[in-house]
Amino acid sequence: MYFIAYYRVSTKGQAVSGLGLEAQRAAVCAYVQGKGELIEEYTETESGRRRVRPELLKALRQCRLTGATLVIAKLDRLARNAHFLLGLKESGVKFICADMPEANELTIGILAVVAEEEARMISERTRAALTAAKARGVRLGNPKGVGGFTAKDRATAAIARKAKADAFASSLAPVLADLAKHDIVSYSGIARELNARHIKTSREKQWHPSTVSLLCQRLGLSQAREE
Repeated sequence: MYFIAYYRVSTKGQAVSGLGLEAQRAAVCAYVQGKGELIEEYTETESGRRRVRPELLKALRQCRLTGATLVIAKLDRLARNAHFLLGLKESGVKFICADMPEANELTIGILAVVAEEEARMISERTRAALTAAKARGVRLGNPKGVGGFTAKDRATAAIARKAKADAFASSLAPVLADLAKHDIVSYSGIARELNARHIKTSREKQWHPSTVSLLCQRLGLSQAREE
């Protein structure tokens, strides 16, 4: 018997650290041992409420192609949405929850409804807590705006970035002047020469005609042109 595993973690941090993922893998491997072969594994980093899951769709497609059974560690790894889970049952793919292998379609349907109700209650409790906090005068959200920076912070950073870019461009002005003496004035020609001299962009990248064009614009040079 062939099995395909599907794991889901809710955050990128969990995906990188392995938090929760290793426990799921251990539960699936323990179930599969002695029953068949685990041929593929798919891992999704996604919220349980969202229905669009590329990795899950890949796993289901592979199950259909191979005749394998989809195995998950826990029912809530699939979704907290009853409609989604019940629709999955109708997809024609056999699936098993490692923590409840004896569950039939009726019990899974009931558990799916319970899972959705739990998600709804969590959402309601969160809204109630935020409403109560607001009533107490607590200021919700980040007072500094998006990313924790004020408009003044962003403006200051923009000025600093421009000054740094201008300084970098000015340092290359003598190089471009030297290239012009040798009739190397096209964007592609300048890019080739800068790369040949191992001169990198301000971001430590190779030069391209497009980045040379931006450099010339910043320096106010009009003699450079595209080929």
